Amino acid sequence: MNFLIAILQDVDINEKLKEAPDSSYGIGIFIGTLLPFVVLVIIAFVIYRYNKNRYKDS
Repeated sequence: MNFLIAILQDVDINEKLKEAPDSSYGIGIFIGTLLPFVVLVIIAFVIYRYNKNRYKDS
């Protein structure tokens, strides 16, 4: 499973920046690479807070 994820995430950011039509494209690449990680952190935090409050109330 980890091998499949590694293949799907194999993105060469430097190559994308070289082929960019203009400089603002770099900002989009930066946001696009960080967005999945930010979403996962937010989901993990929400699950943590939910479970913490659930055990605290019991």
